[in-house]
Amino acid sequence: MDEKTAELRDLFVDATGSETVTERQDAERGTLSDPDDEATDERLRELVAAMRERYGFSTPLGDDAYALVARGRFDGADDAAIAAAIRDALVEREDGDDDRTDNEVGPDDVDAETVRKARLDLHLVRDSDREVDAGEGESGEPRGESDENADPPFEYADLKRLTAAGNSIVECAEELGAAPDDVAKYAAVARADLTSTRANDRFRDTFRDLLTDADIEGSLASDAREDGLREATEDIETDVSL
Repeated sequence: MDEKTAELRDLFVDATGSETVTERQDAERGTLSDPDDEATDERLRELVAAMRERYGFSTPLGDDAYALVARGRFDGADDAAIAAAIRDALVEREDGDDDRTDNEVGPDDVDAETVRKARLDLHLVRDSDREVDAGEGESGEPRGESDENADPPFEYADLKRLTAAGNSIVECAEELGAAPDDVAKYAAVARADLTSTRANDRFRDTFRDLLTDADIEGSLASDAREDGLREATEDIETDVSL
């Protein structure tokens, strides 16, 4: 387990109440407020709960795990590292006979793809998510090394436009001349982007305010985060014509 994964694991164990971990790996994060601060954890869970109620989530992970996904996203961890941290924390919980469950999810149920879906549920799209790769060749087989510089089968912007217009994955695939499986992967990203836009990106921005540095000091940091969370959790969305 590398330091980043261990740090995320410890955060998750702390948030879920397990007392089985005896070692802690402290790392300087440079944020204005303590990232382990109980108030920040509470705000994260409130924001996650508000999103779950409004949109519904696509994975069996509980709110604590979703909060860790958000932390990992802004802490620079990739989806595999976040998944490993959640698995390790769930194992720690089982070993400690902790009665708490995370929507009954077990360590074997968590992988990088699960974390990716959870990230998209939280509107936390990475730039790399929008980079369409070469996908499959005409034979349906994955492209080899000789094809690694091939042009992508479609442009993400075109898929996003078609998705916004209400087209199904099959319809998008026909329009783009691409394999449905390739389209499905990026259609999930497009839906997350579109949903975030309809909410004026307020959930994404509030996560960022909570978990990254800001050019403010002292109580101003807390005030800004409080304001962002309150605005993000208001039951109001601005309709955006897409």
